[in-house]
Amino acid sequence: MRALISTWDKSGLDEFARGLVSLGWQLVASGKTAAALEALGLPVEHVEQLTDSPEMLGGRVKTLHPRIHAGILARRDDPEDMATLAEHSIEPFDLVCVNLYPFEEVAGRQGVTEAEAVEMIDIGGPSMLRGAAKNFAHVAPVCSAAQYGPVLEELRESGELSLETRRKLAAEAFAHTAAYEAAISTWFGATEAFPDSLFLSLEKAHDLRYGENPHQRAAYYAERGVRRHLLSRVEQLHGPELSFNNLNDLSGARSLAREFALPACVIVKHANPCGVAVGATIEEAYTKALASDPTSAYGGVVVLNRGVPLALAEQIAVSADLVFSPGYDDDALAAIRERRKMIRVLLDRERRAGESGERHYKRVLGGMLVQDSDAEIDDREGWEVVAGEVDETQWGDLVFAWRVCKHVASNAIVLAKDLATIGCGAGQMSRVDSVRIAVEKAAEFGHDVRGSVLASDAFFPFPDGPQLALDAGVAAIVQPGGSRRDEEVTAAVAAAGAAMVFTGRRHFRH
Repeated sequence: MRALISTWDKSGLDEFARGLVSLGWQLVASGKTAAALEALGLPVEHVEQLTDSPEMLGGRVKTLHPRIHAGILARRDDPEDMATLAEHSIEPFDLVCVNLYPFEEVAGRQGVTEAEAVEMIDIGGPSMLRGAAKNFAHVAPVCSAAQYGPVLEELRESGELSLETRRKLAAEAFAHTAAYEAAISTWFGATEAFPDSLFLSLEKAHDLRYGENPHQRAAYYAERGVRRHLLSRVEQLHGPELSFNNLNDLSGARSLAREFALPACVIVKHANPCGVAVGATIEEAYTKALASDPTSAYGGVVVLNRGVPLALAEQIAVSADLVFSPGYDDDALAAIRERRKMIRVLLDRERRAGESGERHYKRVLGGMLVQDSDAEIDDREGWEVVAGEVDETQWGDLVFAWRVCKHVASNAIVLAKDLATIGCGAGQMSRVDSVRIAVEKAAEFGHDVRGSVLASDAFFPFPDGPQLALDAGVAAIVQPGGSRRDEEVTAAVAAAGAAMVFTGRRHFRH
């Protein structure tokens, strides 16, 4: 039995290669891989000895040779194929072990040149893997160190790899090379906003127990090639496994928490924020966020942008389903573990900036809607005061409410006071209904709407929505403007002695 080995990443190769040799396999390897195997004291035939041709073009050409690819692609049950091998004194390969140049890692580095990235485009590796995968009936393609152990175990137990195993390895090899090519294609197309063809390369990060509902299967896939994703550099310290709905809520909460530099707390339930606040301390931020809507917050996802001390941990453990923070005091983590087994505790070690120019994807029947991510948030410098006057306290609340409103499902209405939400109306077909819900929520939990501010993610088409809020005591409104009836809406706000600001930009989130 013969194995062809060509790996960039040598992790685990020593054990795998030794295991093959102990089973009587012959090793053929290229360049640095051959040198690494020889350094282990293993017998290995160099590719250039096999092909009788030296590496060329600085290593760009070494395995692209008929004596290599014929040995991979020959069908053992085809007499003509075997006669051809015999005629040219070519021995077949039974296993091809290849991992590819780290294109994504190198191309994703800051400051990398185009020439450096291009040199990491592997040509021979994908060709050998695809050839072995195509001929899986006779050859085993191995493309990951994670496969070394299971492959060796089956060889030791059975003396060979079953057709089912080879078929599985072939599927994984084609997925591997497809993802690799997709990353390269994406890199080349980075300067084009929406190319004619778009390839997504995803890698499974976690299996999930089920999806939104128990009858739906689910998994979390991370987009390959991005600097950071939902669970990059995140460690689960306590609690049961993460669910589909946990991750969906966590994504929304993390996105919203990134809007704030001050100590901030975001509580999300069913993909919508039900409590958001900033404070002088993280304890104050949590207290204010929870007070916004403590009923909805029960069983929610809590995201904090500061570490968790003991007193705060004891409060969070009472009702949260998941807590996410950049740190936990030792006694705080111990208290959470002792008080509640079912709370998920996540530690955020991600400090890298997010990707600029990310696309946003929304699944629809038979395809995707693709758009620029709504990452930017406009601040007060470009806003226009169209009614009344806005004092500095109101400006702070208006900016805060506008940042929160962007992350609430449209039609979105956010009431805020003292840098905390006091009522949210989300996902209603009528903007008036969203206002009504926000006002009612505030009243339900004893918040005084008088002097508060209101943010609306899109313009008010009629004065009826603002009027509900004005009658409840809202003192200032921020909205995009742009309705044909802006003058009527502005007049209603002015008549109530309140202020209104136009941002000039809406933030729908459907």
